[in-house]
Amino acid sequence: MTVDLWLAFVTASLVLCFTPGPTVFLVVGQALAYGKRSIVPLAAGALVGDIILLTSSFLGLGLLLAISATLFNFIKFVGAAYLIYLGIKAFCRKSVSINPNAGLASKECSFIIFRDALLVTALNPKGMVFFMAFLPLFISTAAPVMPQMIILAVSFLAISLLSVSCYALLSGFLRGHIAKPKVQERFNKLGGSLLVGAGLMTASMQHG
Repeated sequence: MTVDLWLAFVTASLVLCFTPGPTVFLVVGQALAYGKRSIVPLAAGALVGDIILLTSSFLGLGLLLAISATLFNFIKFVGAAYLIYLGIKAFCRKSVSINPNAGLASKECSFIIFRDALLVTALNPKGMVFFMAFLPLFISTAAPVMPQMIILAVSFLAISLLSVSCYALLSGFLRGHIAKPKVQERFNKLGGSLLVGAGLMTASMQHG
């Protein structure tokens, strides 16, 4: 793989990762709801979800999803329903304390945030299909394939982590400077609306 080819992949990945989608909307919504303390579990969950997507694609699940409209639609609607559920829950959430030592900063809450980010990222059938179609474009047949796949995968994961962290930091910063309960509730409603919107967007994705 040449440096130019790798730079082209990095550029394409930056555009893909920083373009708002289900994971970005989830990150923004959760960070608005829970503040800066949600950044680490959100980033970790999205990272593990991307690893699952990449691994599934390498194992051929992406190809199966590209062939089977039924399987694609099943995973799509499961992911969309989960996003909408999270959105409704966030929309109805009352204001929370932004004290970092509050109950919402507990390990249990961090695990829930991590789990939600992981599931929403991993339950993205378009992601699996995309990796199957996208990665081969940047792999040179004149060199061993596996080292190139590892380089591309690590590069993508780093860019994805950067994207999630930036969105979470910005949203968490905004939430962390809001103390009034009524304003916090507006942030909850905004975050919930983003999640419901992401669910509807996921449900409208077309196979192929």
